[in-house]
Amino acid sequence: MNPDSEGKKYYGLFNDSFTPVLDGVTLTVENYCKWLKQSGREVCVVTPWAPKFTGTEDLKLFRYFSLPIYNRHPYRYGYPRFDPFIWRHMRNTPFRLVHAHCPFSSGRLAAYAARKQNIPLIATFHSKYRTDLERSLPAPMVAYQMNRLRKFYSSATEVWIPQAAVEETIREYGYKGKVVVVENGNDFSEDIADIADYKQKAREAVGLADDETGLLFVGQHILEKGIEIIIRTLPLLDGMKYRMNFIGTGYALDDMKALVKELGLTDRVTFHGVINDREKLRQYYAASDLFLFPSFYDNAPLVVREAAAVDTPAILLEGSTAAELVRDGENGFLTQRSPEDYARTIRHIAANPSLKTKAGKGASVTLARPWSDIIDEVIQRYDEIIARHEHSTKK
Repeated sequence: MNPDSEGKKYYGLFNDSFTPVLDGVTLTVENYCKWLKQSGREVCVVTPWAPKFTGTEDLKLFRYFSLPIYNRHPYRYGYPRFDPFIWRHMRNTPFRLVHAHCPFSSGRLAAYAARKQNIPLIATFHSKYRTDLERSLPAPMVAYQMNRLRKFYSSATEVWIPQAAVEETIREYGYKGKVVVVENGNDFSEDIADIADYKQKAREAVGLADDETGLLFVGQHILEKGIEIIIRTLPLLDGMKYRMNFIGTGYALDDMKALVKELGLTDRVTFHGVINDREKLRQYYAASDLFLFPSFYDNAPLVVREAAAVDTPAILLEGSTAAELVRDGENGFLTQRSPEDYARTIRHIAANPSLKTKAGKGASVTLARPWSDIIDEVIQRYDEIIARHEHSTKK
């Protein structure tokens, strides 16, 4: 029986960003919505208000008061304390469970709803939040927020992490409870009958010549993700024919453009901004030979899996959390965090195309699980958590 057939009860998904703000966590929440709804579940999203908010007419959605975050456009910080209506919605909306994908304002609302309605609270630990806090706040405020973060995860019925290596980070933050690995999927893994033909047509569509090495970065344009390493690598590729594409936005975008100009790279580097068209974005992934991701900041980056879904291997950093599942030369490439090492790796792969082909195939097999597969596990876990909670409350 469909668990919602006797009357609407919602699976609440809470996050501090949602469309039109696009990042890996937003895409995760969007895909939870899509696949839960396709499975017959009722879904409700709770997120801060954002401008230019479209495309959610068929979704139950609560947005609450927010303000822009200084130097982190287009992100906003939610202030539910200044929104009297959101608390009433959290008390009165019949949730089956609530799932928080962020520990801050939306996470506190999820915890409030769980407490008031006596329902399970699931909390997924997605990001290295301390890094973000340290960039935005003075040290005493960072310590205060980290303490609230620890209390939030400790209050959850169950804490999920997207891959095993993330446990090390959440332990560093002081969380001592149990964690469960629940991977993220991606929506680029399906509906391509002939990947070689698709990749060739994608190169034509984005304007990459056959003899050009296509290099790609997708994500927030922030220093924490190693974007300066990428740009300073490019002059060391002198003599190679390549095209570097940056997709996304962030506080460091103007500095990136200035550095590209200073290094005389404007004819080889293109900044595309945010690409909301998912098929167009998939073409850029497929057209590229290598996905560059020299980041120690990320936990389980969705962009690496999106590249893998179209047989494009990534170059990541040895010892990074993001590289936990990558085996050098088998399903990606590992190198050190310096322009010299990064350039050496790119040159070696470009000179040996079979290495790229092998790693791309390996990445698609080992890293690119479709959401249709992931959501079956999510629903099973949801049902088990609800059943355990209902059993415990009857005692």
